[in-house]
Amino acid sequence: MSRPVLFLDVDGPLNPYAAKPERRPDGYTTIRVPRDGGAGTEEVSLSSRRRPLRVWLHPEHGRTLLGLGYELCWATTWMGKANRWIAPVLGLPELPFVDFGDALLRERPDGVHWKTGPLVDHARGRPFAWVDDELSGLDQAYVTAHHRGPGLLHHVDPRIGLREDDFRTLAGFARSPAAPRPPA
Repeated sequence: MSRPVLFLDVDGPLNPYAAKPERRPDGYTTIRVPRDGGAGTEEVSLSSRRRPLRVWLHPEHGRTLLGLGYELCWATTWMGKANRWIAPVLGLPELPFVDFGDALLRERPDGVHWKTGPLVDHARGRPFAWVDDELSGLDQAYVTAHHRGPGLLHHVDPRIGLREDDFRTLAGFARSPAAPRPPA
């Protein structure tokens, strides 16, 4: 059997963007990302003349995430750009990502987060955990109704990002009987 999937949001869980802007959290490093995402376009656009995006990342989080027993997958508006900007700072290999396509940032009339349906589809019945700072009970209800396997939706405070308690919760879910272990 395959390992459960861990869907990773960047802004909130890995980048505590809502922390006090004048005080980088302990253990975090700062990177500056061009507003155009550093796509390397030849002409200078208006967006590249804006101040770069400040991102705080904790380099130890990569090692911790890799040790949790999951198949890691980006579930972020960064999509594939997370492999360029986020993964190297955390010491993560290139990870698959969910391409949200037309669902990207599209508000749903039922109040379910726009990521929820695409993540359930991407999981294809496999057990998964999802860390994000924008989860609600509506998302859990959707997962319960539309996903065949177990799903842990874990809210992370965007002022503090992932902490030891969060990692313990994720590790516990990965070890639970509902989340299959790979063969030895």
